[in-house]
Amino acid sequence: MDGVDISPGTVRPERPAALPLRPPAHRANPRAVTWWRLRALAALVVLAGPQLVAWTATGSTWLGVSTVVTGLSCLAYAVIVPSVLYRIQRWEVTDQAVYTLTGWLVREWRIAPISRVQTVDTERGPLQQLLRLATVTVTTASARGAVKITGLDAEDAAELAHELTETTQATPGDAT
Repeated sequence: MDGVDISPGTVRPERPAALPLRPPAHRANPRAVTWWRLRALAALVVLAGPQLVAWTATGSTWLGVSTVVTGLSCLAYAVIVPSVLYRIQRWEVTDQAVYTLTGWLVREWRIAPISRVQTVDTERGPLQQLLRLATVTVTTASARGAVKITGLDAEDAAELAHELTETTQATPGDAT
């Protein structure tokens, strides 16, 4: 079997201690619901706006129907989805790992061991700044990409980034 010795008495390397599998403890800040709603309404303008302009210019019935359907779909999304996201999106940081649970149709549970953390960044777009929110991005040595914790209070995000940076500096490992 590819030159691996599995004869009796062979000492196998120790496996690292398993990370506890449980749902993360923290929710996004309640102001994140407003942020998600405003983003959905911006999508309404981007998607339905050009349709509305074309409809008023041409008077086409199918463009009118398309504009109304797009508008109602975006409004329904803006009303329903942010509240659902707030209830189901979770995050937690421990001495061992960063945990996130996201998604409303497709649920994604990410666990990034602290020893694999390479960088910690905070991001605040214009709407986030207005609402005093931030996103913390934890980049790891994973092909899956960074772990994002969205909808945090800006001060909490800055404190979390600071704590994560200190924890990763004190954790042995090469983050690769």
